[in-house]
Formats: sequence, C-alpha cells, structure tokens
Amino acid sequence: MHIGGLLKYSLIDYPPHISCVIFTAGCNFRCPYCHNPDLAIISAKTRRLDPDYVMKFLASRKKFLDAVVISGGEPTLHPGLFEFCRAVKAMGFSVKIDTNGSHPGIIEVLIKKGLVDYLAMDVKTDPESYQHWISPKTDACAIRRSARTIIESGLPHEFRTTCTRPLTDQSAVCSIGEMISGAQLHAFQHLQNENVLDPDFFIRKNRFYSDGEIKEFKDIMTEFVQKAIIR
Repeated sequence: MHIGGLLKYSLIDYPPHISCVIFTAGCNFRCPYCHNPDLAIISAKTRRLDPDYVMKFLASRKKFLDAVVISGGEPTLHPGLFEFCRAVKAMGFSVKIDTNGSHPGIIEVLIKKGLVDYLAMDVKTDPESYQHWISPKTDACAIRRSARTIIESGLPHEFRTTCTRPLTDQSAVCSIGEMISGAQLHAFQHLQNENVLDPDFFIRKNRFYSDGEIKEFKDIMTEFVQKAIIR
C-alpha cells in the first residue's frame, strides 16, 4: 500500500477518538477543488512512507491513540488495504475509512470481514453529474451502491459534500438526499481554494456559497437524514 502521508495526532478526524491519519496516495477522481493534489496524482514529488515505519509508529502509540483513520487519495484503490486494516485492528485500534465510494465491492468486503468501524463517504454532486465534473469513467450505479451498502451496514457512518458552484445546488442536494435517505449524518463542508488540484477552476468564476445558502442546503438535507450539519 502506497502511504503518502501520516498525521500523527488528531482530535477532529474521528471524534470522540484520539486518532492518527494515514493518507494513501493516488485517486481515480479529479475533483477540481481537491486540497490534496500531491496525493491525488502520484508523481516524483509524492512521498512514500515505509509501511514498516508506519506499523512501528502505531505499535509505539497503543497507549495514546484510540483509532486509525485511513484517508487519501482513495484507500480502496490499494490491494494491500485489507491486510493493513487487519494488522491495525489486531493492535486494538478502531478503524475509520474515508472513501469516494467508487469501489462498492471493496467496501462490502471491509464490512463483511469486520475490518472497519466507521465509514465516511464523500458525495460530490448528483451521481449522474460525476462523469462531467469528477471523472468521465465514474459509474453512477457504483456510487449509489456504495451509499446504500454503508447505510445498511449498521456501522456508524457519515456522508460529506463540499459546497461549490455549480456542482452543489438545490437539485443536486435533493438528489444526494434521496440517495442517502436514512443515513446517520450528512455534513456540508465549506470550499477552500488554496493548494487545489485545478486552480483554473476558480478563475473569473464565483465557486463559493454564502453561509446562508449552505444553511438552506442543510435544511433540505434534514428531510432525508437523521442529522445534517455544516462544518
């Protein structure tokens, strides 16, 4: 598994747990506002941490950390994910996985084998719009299948949407809400335009929503999920 980064301590990525965050390198999506471009596209500049170093770090933190968050990039692209999760669980840590939902089969195996304790899935926009904005190879059915798999797993979970024009509008929010109906939590996230994958996406166009507009999105989402928040 290509590990491109390690955040050794976090109180915000898997509350109420004290966690560390392991970032896998490489992503099959090209979200223009992605704030981890060095992880999304593997290049000569992309870090590669020795997995043995990471495991030794985790072993040394058993008394101080409760959980490990595996983020990216996109973790489900890595064949070594199952083995890595199994090793982390064997150390006594809870495991949270951040995913874009493009590989529902991997998510299903993680759940079936008891290798994950919390699932967080980013939903970019209406799944039918992914091919235009996110990746031309996106399978909308796979996104929908991942969402239902997560909701029906019985595991703690959340869905997240970064608010950006024109991907997020009231129609897209309703479509997302219908897809994740019954979910435990949906979080709307503010857009940021520093160190992004595609800076040109922001040139001469207002991609931001006001606090009031995002609150309107949250109010819509409240009709579909158990809890909707703004981060």
